[in-house]
Amino acid sequence: MAISDVEHCDFIHAHKDIVEAVREKMPDDDILCDLAELYKVFGDSTRIRILYVLLESEMCVCDIALLLGMSQSAISHQLRVLKQSKLVGSRREGKTVFYALADDHVRLIIQKGMEHICE
Repeated sequence: MAISDVEHCDFIHAHKDIVEAVREKMPDDDILCDLAELYKVFGDSTRIRILYVLLESEMCVCDIALLLGMSQSAISHQLRVLKQSKLVGSRREGKTVFYALADDHVRLIIQKGMEHICE
């Protein structure tokens, strides 16, 4: 939609140069929807607790369940969501699967979020 297509009100003064500069940098709607979906994953306190645990140490489902006082099936369900969102990765050692944060981006998101709410 071009700026000229927008209704103008008496009390609004659009800065067309700023609007156009930002419009050029805006990602496609599909990418913004993916970003919104990613943040929805962070909207669950159980998943945040799991991510925070994994921020501290790689752990198996049993250890996470014990630490958080939850069932292994509940933890497994949330880990599945976190893996699908590429926030958590896993590795197998014998019969045990260990989970960890997927990468430093996830670590940074959690750390920055904590910094923000603790200010």
